[in-house]
Amino acid sequence: MTESPNSNSSPLSAPEYILDNFDVSDRVAVLVLNRNSRETIQRITTAKKAASPEFQAWLRFKNANGSDIYLGMNPLRQHAWTRTKDDIVAIRHVYLDLDHGGQDGLKSVQDSSATPPPNYVLTTSPGKYQVVWKVEGMSLEEAETLLHAIAREFDGDPAATDACRVLRLPGLANKKYTPDFYVEAQRQTTDIYQLRDFKLHFDSQDSPRHNYHERVKHPSSPRALSQSEYDWAFAKRALARGEAPDEVIRQIASYRAKDKHDPQDYARRTVTKAEAELRANDATEGTASLAPEDAERNQ
Repeated sequence: MTESPNSNSSPLSAPEYILDNFDVSDRVAVLVLNRNSRETIQRITTAKKAASPEFQAWLRFKNANGSDIYLGMNPLRQHAWTRTKDDIVAIRHVYLDLDHGGQDGLKSVQDSSATPPPNYVLTTSPGKYQVVWKVEGMSLEEAETLLHAIAREFDGDPAATDACRVLRLPGLANKKYTPDFYVEAQRQTTDIYQLRDFKLHFDSQDSPRHNYHERVKHPSSPRALSQSEYDWAFAKRALARGEAPDEVIRQIASYRAKDKHDPQDYARRTVTKAEAELRANDATEGTASLAPEDAERNQ
């Protein structure tokens, strides 16, 4: 049993969590990722079906056989095949991935006057949390600007700042640990927030249009790298964090549009190279290797 950040409420099951966050007709993305077999499956289906006993039995089977299970936090368009920003139909959640700092990091969020009380706190592994707020009335760009500001304010994972991000689904095991570590979600409030409820200072660098530009212009490596090496390193980090390959390709192609004859082809080859490198390193470094997602249209 995991340590709960709030002992006053009972952990939510996976179906409860899905239906508490989405209307039954909303189309949601469920990502099934097995790092050992390198199997990646993405199912796009309604929230009602994702929460159904049959679908949940399949998720438990995949989880028991080594797959980690993730849920996209914003609903997709009716006929979406993929989970990209263009597929998002509405912003329902913003979130924070606290991958270090433990209870102290979580306490800083809960005690902060800059953000309202979160709706959910997920305990995803020992000392690591994902914090979720329900929101409404935000554009995609406003949401991503806010996501960047929240991550900067609380030293969260900067990779978890895109609106099509997937987070762990509670009630299922985090397969990175032996024995399995079961993810728990605690409901903190039922409030729904708007942008004005977040009292954060928004820097220009928080805008999503600056995200990739800033990440490649100000790398942490002290060695001078070529722009192509920056692109490749960015692709590896993004893929390892669970970003969709098509979205990584889009970002690189957009950034290199002015200096590449065929930026889409260049970006696709860069991402393919990054995926191959991740697969080669997977056995020794435990890095997630993402194959192109298998999006099923009629789920």
